[in-house]
Amino acid sequence: MTSGMRWRIFVLQVGLIGILAFVSGFAFWASSFATSTVHDQLAAQQIYFPAVGSTAITSLPKVDATAMTQYAGQELLTGQQAQVYANNFINVHLGEIGGGKTYSQLSAASQADPTNTTLAGQVQTVFRGDTLRSILLNTYGWWQVGQFAGYAAIGLLVAAIAVLGAFIFEIYSWSTSRKKESTTRVVPATTTSARGVA
Repeated sequence: MTSGMRWRIFVLQVGLIGILAFVSGFAFWASSFATSTVHDQLAAQQIYFPAVGSTAITSLPKVDATAMTQYAGQELLTGQQAQVYANNFINVHLGEIGGGKTYSQLSAASQADPTNTTLAGQVQTVFRGDTLRSILLNTYGWWQVGQFAGYAAIGLLVAAIAVLGAFIFEIYSWSTSRKKESTTRVVPATTTSARGVA
């Protein structure tokens, strides 16, 4: 390999190490930002899962009760907890209001019967519940983005270390080949002409 080609490889490897390390660092920061923001915002709301064995959990369908039991009594602080609370608790109760009708269905019925205060109350309750559920699921989504950014950061860091290893190997190979070249160089022998005596 020519000296010029070897230097090009060195420069490319150094550039690749720098890029991978920078993107990995950014992904670690993004992961930390997303997960810590979700945690801090959820902590500020002070939402707690119902206690183990409480009627709030035991009255749920079996699948939902099982999902809720794993976090029973805990404060809601993570994306996974937000998803469970939204889908296995709030959504179950929203389905019980107004015979399982959606907000848009209840709202249309309420507009058609504006004197029905019970229906108007259901519309408000379902609207608030849907809003809270949407916020919690949005929180879960951003938590997942943070988790995936963390996985990407680890992958990029491994790639940067691999390229660094290849760079160190190239330096070692280059150094070894230079030593071999310097020791195997043949020094031309000096020729002396012998003069005979007549």
